[in-house]
Amino acid sequence: MKITTIEWKNNKIKFIDQTKLPQKLEYIYIDKLNDLWQAIKMLKVRGAPALGAAAALGVYLGIKDVKAKDFNAFIRALDKAARYIAGSRPTARNLFWGLERARRVAQKNKDKSLLTLKKLILKEARKIIAEDRLNCRRLAGYGSKLIRDKDTILTICNAGILATIDYGTALGVIYRAKEEGKGIKVFACETRPLLQGSRLSAWELKKRGIDVTVICDNMAASLMQQGKINKVIAGADRIAANGDTANKIGTYSLAVLSKYHNIPFYIAAPASTFDFNVQSGKDIPIEERNSREVSELLFRKRVAPAGVKVFNPAFDVTPHNLISAIITDKGVILQPYRENIKRTLGQVLRKR
Repeated sequence: MKITTIEWKNNKIKFIDQTKLPQKLEYIYIDKLNDLWQAIKMLKVRGAPALGAAAALGVYLGIKDVKAKDFNAFIRALDKAARYIAGSRPTARNLFWGLERARRVAQKNKDKSLLTLKKLILKEARKIIAEDRLNCRRLAGYGSKLIRDKDTILTICNAGILATIDYGTALGVIYRAKEEGKGIKVFACETRPLLQGSRLSAWELKKRGIDVTVICDNMAASLMQQGKINKVIAGADRIAANGDTANKIGTYSLAVLSKYHNIPFYIAAPASTFDFNVQSGKDIPIEERNSREVSELLFRKRVAPAGVKVFNPAFDVTPHNLISAIITDKGVILQPYRENIKRTLGQVLRKR
């Protein structure tokens, strides 16, 4: 399946509308910053690496028509656009990383003309897209070494093609294992409340010819008890310096269950998802979303009494001691995480 999740096309941001899947594969073209904000907030475009690209392209949208008299005026316009985009998904580290890269390019070239600055920011956004293609494949190569023939893998949410540019992180590991001839079966948690597992992961796994079975989120423990799961692989939206990991709500439950049943639990994420300014998971901001996502079924049918209170955090944090390994594009990181994250990602840390 050769699709590109997000790209710059015809002077607009082009991406797959993930709210239309699995019924329809439809692309959206966006040329206004507020439309991009809404698309990110409503999960039309989502997934950590894809949001990094969306953020950088969003900065370009925000400044491409700016008529600034000097660099200070230009950077103020850029910062205003970046702050606006940042408010769409507060947990997603890659979104902030994409914004930071765009700003860094501007600062490094502050003596250049306004036109050149704009071109360099677009170039940087396209560079992020190109890098993600390579990084996901590197990550998959490292991760596939942890997969054995006839493994049955459990995953949650969507960390595949749709969450990246065109390959995936957690699901990319599975794709690479299949390409190497390993017979893999996958159980995909439906991932309440917006069903990214059943709508998105199952859709792309099926398209790739992977044996996939969708389960309700609360069935995972029973499958583990029956010995039907060999490994669990999840993606990540932000990873703290000590290895604590924020991912889609329900990931922590799977990690606890994996520990109890002695099943390896892996996180797969590129270096760009690590936040070296956050020392542990307790400092990771957790996005709370619209109550209608829980009280209604995909905003179409009410499934809870009108007026009932709803708690709807988008993410939870898995403590590092529950994670068997973190699979990155720089290699597989094992415990102790704080030391080994620094060792493996030291060059990335220094660049930032």
